[in-house]
Amino acid sequence: MDLRELLSIPYLLEAEAVETGAGRWLVRLAYPELPDCTAEGLVVEEVLQALERRRVELIVDLFEQGKEPPIPRPPLAGADPLWAIRALALPERIAVILEGAAR
Repeated sequence: MDLRELLSIPYLLEAEAVETGAGRWLVRLAYPELPDCTAEGLVVEEVLQALERRRVELIVDLFEQGKEPPIPRPPLAGADPLWAIRALALPERIAVILEGAAR
């Protein structure tokens, strides 16, 4: 599989609110099918963005090492990982790899 396909794999998302003290809560999100792919914070949208950054970085790191992430289901045909890379302001080197794979 190329990087575009790997980044288009849909993973299960777990979400929970965690009480850290009296009346203090955090949002914890995770892709449990990916190793160490979690994020937590106070604002759901920020936590989701951090989790997506972690997912992409993890998959790209594995790809660059010649390894594949877990593949629990086929990639989504209509996914546009390049858009997500740019929306998350991830390193341009990732976009370059994806654009090269599209050629």
